[in-house]
Amino acid sequence: MATDSDPATKFDEKHNNDFEHSSRMTPEEHHLEATPSLLEDEKETKRIIRRADLRLLPILAALYSFALIDRTNLANARVAGADEDLGLSVGERYSLVTMMFFIPYVLLELPSNIVLRKVGPGIWLPLLVGAFGVVSMCCGFTHTWTELLGCRVVLGALEAGFYPGCVYLLSCWYVRFEIQKRFSIFFLLATLASGLANVLGYGLSQMDGIGGLRGWRWIFIIEGLATVFFAALGFLIIVPFPDQATKPSLITRKPFLTKEEAAIVVARIERDRGDVAEDKMSLKTVLRCCADWKVLEWAWLYLIAATVSYSFSLFLPIILEDDLGYSTALAQILSFPPYAVAAPWMFITAWIGDRYRKRGALIIFNCTAALVGLCLIGFATTSPKARYAGCFLGVAGGNSNVPTILTYMHNNIVGQSKRSVASAVLVGASGISGIIAANIFRQQDAPGYKPAIITVIVLNGLSVLHVVKNFYVYSRMNRKADRGELLIEGQPGFRLTL
Repeated sequence: MATDSDPATKFDEKHNNDFEHSSRMTPEEHHLEATPSLLEDEKETKRIIRRADLRLLPILAALYSFALIDRTNLANARVAGADEDLGLSVGERYSLVTMMFFIPYVLLELPSNIVLRKVGPGIWLPLLVGAFGVVSMCCGFTHTWTELLGCRVVLGALEAGFYPGCVYLLSCWYVRFEIQKRFSIFFLLATLASGLANVLGYGLSQMDGIGGLRGWRWIFIIEGLATVFFAALGFLIIVPFPDQATKPSLITRKPFLTKEEAAIVVARIERDRGDVAEDKMSLKTVLRCCADWKVLEWAWLYLIAATVSYSFSLFLPIILEDDLGYSTALAQILSFPPYAVAAPWMFITAWIGDRYRKRGALIIFNCTAALVGLCLIGFATTSPKARYAGCFLGVAGGNSNVPTILTYMHNNIVGQSKRSVASAVLVGASGISGIIAANIFRQQDAPGYKPAIITVIVLNGLSVLHVVKNFYVYSRMNRKADRGELLIEGQPGFRLTL
C-alpha cells in the first residue's frame, strides 16, 4: 500500500497544498480539483487511462525501437560488409566506434530531462528522434572508420535525452503498481524490434549494388529514414505531462484532457504517492538525488541488466556467425527468435510484479535465467544447440530485468524532480553498460569471447546478492516506519516496495 492514511483525506490536504502553492502552475490549473463523484467513477478513470495508453505506449515504443535499431545496427552493418570497407576489424576499431556512442549518451541525459519539462514531451522527444534519424542516415555515407566514429558520437548526443525522457513521462502518468506493465509494453515492442532489426538488416543488405551503394550502407539509410518518418508522427501523437494536459497542443491546438479528466488523473497520482505537482529543480536537488544511496544502488542494478542486454544486441549476430559457425544470412535470422521469446516473458513477469506488488523476487528470477543462459553459451562448447538455447535464456532474463529495475526505482521514490533526476541517473548507468559491453567483447577473444561472458556472469551473480541484501534492508526500514521511528522519502505512510 502506498499509504496508511485515508486516501480521500490525503488527497484533499496534499492536493490543495500543491496546487495552491506551486508557482509553476497557471490559475486555471489550480482548479483541477477532483470531486468525490469523479474519484469514485472507476469507469471514467479507466477510459482516461486507456486514452493515455493509446497516445503514449505505441508511439513511444515505436520511437524507442528505432532508437535501439539506430544504436545497434552497427553489428548488422559489420557482418554485411562494413568490416572490409571501413576496416573495422583492425585492432579495436569496432569496439571503439561502439563505445564512443555512449560517452555523450551518459553525459547529456540529465540536461535533456530538464529541457523536456520546460519544452514539453510532444515537441522535445520527436525533435530528438528526427535529429538522430538524420545522423543514422549519414552513417551510410561514411568512407572511413573515423567518419563513422564521428557520426556515432553525434548519434549518442542526440539519443541521450530520448530514453530517460520516455521513462520520466510514463512514470508521471501511472500509479506505482500499474507502471511495470506499461514499462514492459514499452520495452516489449522495442525488444521485438531489436530482434527484427537483425532480419531487417539482412534484407536491406540484399540491396547491395542498388544506386551504386553497398548493402551495409542501405541498412543505415533506410532505417534512418524510417526513424525520421515516425518522429514526424510523434509530433501529432505524444501527449504532455498530466498537470499540463489541459493546455492546447502547439501542433493540433487542442488539449488532450478536459479539466475534469485531468482532475481524475491528478487525484489518483496524488493518492498513490503525493507528487503530482512539479517541484522546483535545482542544483541542490540534483546533488541530493545523486548522493542518495538507494538511487546509486538501483543504478548499479540497472547497469548490470543493461550490460546483459547490450551484450546480446551488439554481439549476438557476430557470436552466431564467428563462434557457432552459421552463415551471415542464418546468423541474422537466428538472432530474432530469442527476442520473440523475451517479449511474452517480459510481459508475464511484469503482470506478476504489478499483481503481487513485488520487484526484487522478479529481478532474482530474471538474473538466474540469464546466468543459466550465459553459462550454456560460454561453457557448453560441444553442443551448438545448447549454446543457442542459452541465447534464449540470456536475452529473456537480461531484457526483462530492464523494466523491472526501472519499476523497482520508481516504486520507491517520491517527487517530480527526484523522479526526473533518478531516471537520468539510471539511464546514464545503462550508457556506462554500453561502454562495458563494447570493451569486454574484445577482438582478440573472438570467436568464443569467453572473458566477456564470464564478466557478465559475475555481474549477474552480484546483482542477485544485492537484491537479497535489499530484502533485509528495505524490510527493516518499513518496520521502523511502522513504529514511527523513520519517515521514508519524507512522505508519511510511504513504504518501500520489496
